[in-house]
Amino acid sequence: MLENCRFHPEEEKNDEVFSGALAGLCDLYVNDAFGTAHRAHASTVGVTRFVKQSACGFLMQTELKQLGALLDSPKRPFIAILGGAKVSDKIGVLANLLPKVDSFLIGGGMAYTFLKAQGQEVGSSRVEADGLRIAQETMEQAGRSSVGIHLPSDHVIAERIDADAPTRQVDGSIPVGSMGLDIGPATISRFTQEVRRAKTILWNGPMGVFELLPFREGTFALAKAVATSGAHSVIGGGDTAAAVVQAGVADQMTHISTGGGASLEFLEGKELPGIAALTDKN
Repeated sequence: MLENCRFHPEEEKNDEVFSGALAGLCDLYVNDAFGTAHRAHASTVGVTRFVKQSACGFLMQTELKQLGALLDSPKRPFIAILGGAKVSDKIGVLANLLPKVDSFLIGGGMAYTFLKAQGQEVGSSRVEADGLRIAQETMEQAGRSSVGIHLPSDHVIAERIDADAPTRQVDGSIPVGSMGLDIGPATISRFTQEVRRAKTILWNGPMGVFELLPFREGTFALAKAVATSGAHSVIGGGDTAAAVVQAGVADQMTHISTGGGASLEFLEGKELPGIAALTDKN
């Protein structure tokens, strides 16, 4: 058992001498830390240069099997639920999944960039100026490919992100000075219907600021819908994993990924350095 390697600056630098010292402690190297597989560090990549054999651990194998099946052989209909704050965090996932999914359900902060790109008034909701073009291009490409993109039609709004802030529900446009902080009941109903017809579900990113009681209904309702859908369900990302745990349905999901950034990069189609470095990837 070693202390956290990141206490040593050589770890994140993938230092050759430090990597060799780590390798000197073992005859066989097994990487079971999927959550760091997207990092080219000494303990994930450098060490493999100094051992004859290196392999995936059981957790790593499970992650690769579950996430790989989404990209290679998903049962249809296959829907991807994407949320969280930023479109920019999901650009690669959107692009790589677009030819593979039947529909996207988009909520959370990133939905307001899509709605703004459609010309809707979103008030003070978070909008990425650099993401507007990406959102527009994604919607156009989805239309050409007959892939559905489902966006919120109603919202829970407030003037500030605060558990004590006055809230109300609105359909369509969000007034100036207010921001969308959760999806509304009509959107929950539509999204739930899509979830119920799915055979495969990927979910990455909450539908609202679920950490605060007034803005968690959308995320929790969707978590329960996914849990009872009967579909093969894969949950990716720390926030989404935390949400399904808080909703009390974690044990009803097929797989909850342990990798936030690692799962995103895998779903983007990128080769993860910590996996590429292994002599036995199976």
